[in-house]
Amino acid sequence: MNFLATPARRKFLFFSLYLSEGAPIGFIWLALPTRLRASGVDIGDITWLTATLVLPWTLKFAWAPLIDLLRSRSWSLRHWIVSAQLVMGLSLLPLIWLDPVSGFQAMGALLLVHAFAAATQDVAIDALCISSTSASERGQYNGWMQAGMLVGRAAMGGGALVMARYIGNTAVIALLILITTFSILLVIMSRTMAEAETDQHESSRLQEVWDSIKESGRQRNTWLGLLFAVTGGAAFKSLEVVYGPFLVDRGYDKTSIGWFSAGPMIVAMIIGSLVGGWLADRVGHRRCVMSALIYIAVSIAALAISDAMLGTGPHLLVMLAVTAFGIGVFTASSYALFMDITRPAIAATQFSAFMGATNGCESWSSYAIGSLIKSQGYPIAMLVLCGASLVAIPVLAGMKLKNRQDG
Repeated sequence: MNFLATPARRKFLFFSLYLSEGAPIGFIWLALPTRLRASGVDIGDITWLTATLVLPWTLKFAWAPLIDLLRSRSWSLRHWIVSAQLVMGLSLLPLIWLDPVSGFQAMGALLLVHAFAAATQDVAIDALCISSTSASERGQYNGWMQAGMLVGRAAMGGGALVMARYIGNTAVIALLILITTFSILLVIMSRTMAEAETDQHESSRLQEVWDSIKESGRQRNTWLGLLFAVTGGAAFKSLEVVYGPFLVDRGYDKTSIGWFSAGPMIVAMIIGSLVGGWLADRVGHRRCVMSALIYIAVSIAALAISDAMLGTGPHLLVMLAVTAFGIGVFTASSYALFMDITRPAIAATQFSAFMGATNGCESWSSYAIGSLIKSQGYPIAMLVLCGASLVAIPVLAGMKLKNRQDG
């Protein structure tokens, strides 16, 4: 069965690929930090690790041109995706017997290898989506991709914390590897790829890619897109890294955090992603992104203020779930916006630059919030990062877009 043959099959394929991508992200960014914090690891060490693991995602634009260049009938995006997933699975395998506390450094090295492979897979998946869809439907496709990502995060983020209590950590890691690699089969079955593959001579292909890169470098939207990507998500990307440790420090146990993360938190994000994708294609991608950004900043500010004034209580969980809906809307609509300003000839290169910048945002904001928490506490740290996100609104307003994407 060719999963690129129809819109419904493409949605299932991209949902599955992002599910495989999201499972290790959920484990590394939520389950592992929560487990480390509960074992007494310093919050600074945890945020340092997560900030380091974001670096390959931030720098993936450096090798993304290889994916644009090395594409032919004998080596397509399918081969890039399958190869990257195999490395992802193999790099996770030693975690079955490696203790994450005593083997902290070794675990970090393995996860860094995994991050490089995962970032490469992500570049190839996004390039395939851009070449297989039109601008009028990209919001919906990004909604389904983010839904897959979030299901994976729920299963191996909060879900891993819950399952570990019943089946043990070894079985959890084995399940993580299975989810990370199962979509290889779907990619292999989709032999007729929809992306534009070519048998051009290497030199002419290189010239085409280089000309497209130079042209994109002269476009205003490219630089505004990069600037927006590196600032816009600061408030929620930093929150996603620390909300597990935050809840631990507010007296919640790992199982409760797991249930909340796998349930209300992720469900709200999934709903937000699907709603945001649908809404962005109708009201305009920029308008949807801007509204979601303001919504997120307000909801995180409310979380910080309620934490400072009321302390521990169910209001913290409510505000986190409210924020999660906005994160889903923002992610689906902003990714569609980035696809709109990406040149198809260099889809892997240019879109990965935008995604690298968003991960750069996660890297610096994770480090910043960790430092601020240690010196000022959680509420002040959250409010400062909200302010950093709102700086991106004028940048977004300065982009020149076509009618539907403009809003």
